[in-house]
Amino acid sequence: MNVFDWLANMELPTGQKPFDMLEVRFKNSRKEFFRNRNNLQLLQGNIVSVEGATGFDVGVVSVAGEVARLQLKKKKMQENDPSIKNILRKSSTGDIERWKEAQELEKKIIVRARILASSMKLDMKINDVEIQADKSQASFYYTAPGRVDFRE
Repeated sequence: MNVFDWLANMELPTGQKPFDMLEVRFKNSRKEFFRNRNNLQLLQGNIVSVEGATGFDVGVVSVAGEVARLQLKKKKMQENDPSIKNILRKSSTGDIERWKEAQELEKKIIVRARILASSMKLDMKINDVEIQADKSQASFYYTAPGRVDFRE
């Protein structure tokens, strides 16, 4: 899932500013683009805190610079898309500790979710759980042969 930045050592043409968006990788192979509005010096592999659905999340920079621009075009996304969130900062030690706590919590929650689904006789298999670094949101990934009724 790593991307080799073959443009990393190239100088930009005179007057051109570095591309202000980066691709950030999260759990498994989920990746999203974020704006670097604060002009942080970020490289591939840096751990960053980004705006989440609620609060913040932590991920690893997978692509920066002009390669990020190419990836954005490849995915048919617009540079001026207002839905693209921001990179908040390079992750602090506290951010990383909370991220690790959330990852440990995922192991317990997936077991509990599977027990709940089984006890409610839901025809589904819970594959994974991803908890946002600030623990304000959890995403459950599952497969099912048909529609699952969660109303109960």
